[in-house]
Amino acid sequence: AGLYRKVGDLLISESSGRIIEASEDEGEGSEGKPSGSIPTMAIVSARGGMTDQLVAVVDSALQDITAAEAALDEALEGQLVILNELAPAEITAAIEERMRKDAKDILSVVQSLRMIRSVPPSVMEVVTGFGEIWSAQTLYAYLKHKGVKTAWLDARDVLVVKSENANAGLGEKGSSSSTGGVTPLWVETAKRMEEWWNVEGRKEGVNIISEDASEPADTSDDSAPIVVATGFVATTSEGVPTTLKRSGSDYSATIFAKLVNSARVTMWKNTDGVYTADPRRVPEAFSISSLKYDEAMELAYFGAQVLHPSAMVPCIDSNIPVYVRNIFNPSFEGTVIQGRCSSLSDVNQDGKVANWRANRGQIPIKGITSVDAVSLLTLEGASVIGGAEVAERFMGSMAGASIDVLMVTQASSESSITVVVPENQGNAALAALKSTFELELSRSNVNSISLTESPMAIVAIVGEGMAMQSGVSASFMSSLAKANVNIRVIAQGSSERQVAVVVEAKDASRALRAAHMAFTLSSTMVSVAILGGTGKLGSALIRQLNAQKELLAKNLNFSVCVNAIASSTKMFAGQGGQCLVEYNDVDELLESDASQSLDMDALTAAFDADVNPHRVVIDCTNDDKVADYYQKWMESGVNVISPGPKAAAGPLDRYHAIQTAQRANTVEWQYESSVGSALPILTTLRDLIQTGDDVQLLRGCLSGTMAYVFQNLNEETSFSDAVRTAIEQDFAENDIREDLSGKNAGDKIVILARELGLDVSAEDVEVESLLPDEILNKNYEGDREEVHAAILEDIKALDAPMLERYRQAAAENKRLRYKFVIDQTTGKCKCSLESVDNTDPLYRLRENENLVAFETERYATSPLIVKGAAAGPDLSASGMFADLLRLGRAFVGAQA
Repeated sequence: AGLYRKVGDLLISESSGRIIEASEDEGEGSEGKPSGSIPTMAIVSARGGMTDQLVAVVDSALQDITAAEAALDEALEGQLVILNELAPAEITAAIEERMRKDAKDILSVVQSLRMIRSVPPSVMEVVTGFGEIWSAQTLYAYLKHKGVKTAWLDARDVLVVKSENANAGLGEKGSSSSTGGVTPLWVETAKRMEEWWNVEGRKEGVNIISEDASEPADTSDDSAPIVVATGFVATTSEGVPTTLKRSGSDYSATIFAKLVNSARVTMWKNTDGVYTADPRRVPEAFSISSLKYDEAMELAYFGAQVLHPSAMVPCIDSNIPVYVRNIFNPSFEGTVIQGRCSSLSDVNQDGKVANWRANRGQIPIKGITSVDAVSLLTLEGASVIGGAEVAERFMGSMAGASIDVLMVTQASSESSITVVVPENQGNAALAALKSTFELELSRSNVNSISLTESPMAIVAIVGEGMAMQSGVSASFMSSLAKANVNIRVIAQGSSERQVAVVVEAKDASRALRAAHMAFTLSSTMVSVAILGGTGKLGSALIRQLNAQKELLAKNLNFSVCVNAIASSTKMFAGQGGQCLVEYNDVDELLESDASQSLDMDALTAAFDADVNPHRVVIDCTNDDKVADYYQKWMESGVNVISPGPKAAAGPLDRYHAIQTAQRANTVEWQYESSVGSALPILTTLRDLIQTGDDVQLLRGCLSGTMAYVFQNLNEETSFSDAVRTAIEQDFAENDIREDLSGKNAGDKIVILARELGLDVSAEDVEVESLLPDEILNKNYEGDREEVHAAILEDIKALDAPMLERYRQAAAENKRLRYKFVIDQTTGKCKCSLESVDNTDPLYRLRENENLVAFETERYATSPLIVKGAAAGPDLSASGMFADLLRLGRAFVGAQA
């Protein structure tokens, strides 16, 4: 009832007049003038769910007439409750009587269905049309109660149509690909409209024009009349009730607009106009301010459900503007549809082609849309028959079986044809085609006829600006490739107003979002999952992301959507890949009822289900079990950032498998921070190699913990005290033994060596451990602090020998440094505690710094040195953030 009131009040408000903008002649500052009252016709559709209820009445009548009667009573009583809530009995009594009579007529019709054991299309159309008939009378009653001059018009008495396929039926719910070939008989319809206006219109008081043309109209009441007409329903020239098919009320509106020579048509929907894409699938979609008729028809044909594909046709000749506005947001202007696109001959007249990116700020497409539930029907290898004959017979078989062909592609070299048909017509199309080519199949003149088994979807870009603009298709196809979406069929309309592809249905949403971003219809959104989000690295990264997210959107045109966070035992994922609006307190999030136990397979499934084309996993765990999933993630189009060295320095077979998956699926594996935190060590090495330099030797220090310890070790500060301070400064690994044994440095050496092309593993690196085996292999119990305290107590035994090594180095004016060397020529890799003199770059190494010296053919006389602070979670997190920024810039650059 509330919606009927809202619609009724809006109609009263709109019909009372609009403000007409001042003309240019009236000068600036002139206020607009009121238009005066506006006679209005409201085309009404059924209340929500009513059509489905009436379909259920018909379907259930085949099995159980009692169930059908109960369903009909439910539908009727639901409408009557609303009716009686909107108006008093003196208005509703006659309407209720008509509705109850209608229900009896419906019941008598459906009772016969059990005898014939089928549902003729005409029966379904007759019954479902009552939803609009009852709805129109309900709105009429409310307007009558409000004192408005109003009348209700049963479109079955006026609108006469013909159908190219009388047995097409009601059409699939949500379908916009087929209108059933329904077209108005304009002459007969106009005649009946005039008769209704002169008889019923005058009787109801909405026609105030005197029958005697010499007498003036009665203008004593200046309120505008409102005629409430039923949408969706019509009648044939033989008098048989029919419909304009599913979603046909829009078509009804534009037909009546042409009949009454309307100044405009406003389609009140539940969205702010026509969107650039379906906002349920592309959250970044926005309302389009204006469209041409041709663009609107293309969008409607390819699944934009806010429009009916035939709705524009009646308005074109009279150039009647069509407005699409939001009933729940009437102040928003919505979308206006008016005017024709330039013809192909007009566009091609000057013959000039320009790249669309050269027109800064001008986007060639208006929208991206899709048609779900389609199938591909393919005939292969009919070259013996001849292409022309194959095409003729193929399309003839489709027409003969009343199949809606949505797209056609043909390979001339093989005389092969593929058509796209609605999924529910796939088997019928297959049978028709096999029947047509039965003889050729038996003689092997046709290789095969096949129908896809997996669900498919059409994704199309639409816009007048595509014509004579190069690079549009390339941007479209490239965006899908980068989103790891496979294209099965490609077709471009001859008007150059649309390019359509067929993809697997499961990839449709990702394809829509990728294409939407590619044409900068929305900023680039990067979906991010953070594993190890409660650890030191993960927590530091989350702090940095929160601090910078607004600047990223403003300066780099991309935003980060953290939609999954996990610890070592728990995980929390946004519903359907939605962003976690607040993720500052990760511990609280993971302890909430909405969290669940960590399940890597379930988390992987969530990554696959995320329709964002730009997906990134940031793995802060440094866990081999997690690294085992990298290959699978990359094969699904997910990019990976790993600050821990376990993956890049792990088993050689896994390392090569990950790299192969990365190259094969056009994704990135960023692990710059696994070697030197935020230092560009790997980037520098790759740049040297890729520019043709011969890298001969790498040396330096890769452990910030070791650098701190030996910078602070002296006569006053013991080895164990230096280690304790390093732990307190948060420079050390979770297990300090990984630093002191050289394992952490050894893993980093493996990563660098592999970048140099050496197939080495951790066991190939000669590592000097500073710990004796009894400490290295000891099983310490307790939490992290307790374990470190026990280790620190044990390593006090090393204070004396380490002090002796310090004194020996100092006596020679040298300093202790934990140094690594990778010799490209010999393949030898080692790291050990050494005394270095002042000619070695490591001599001046400061606490918590890393240093790598690159000795190459170009840098023969003096090595290229990368040096800087590299210990601590904040620096490591900034390195991960930098990896994410590199990916984000690449995503944005691919669009720009």
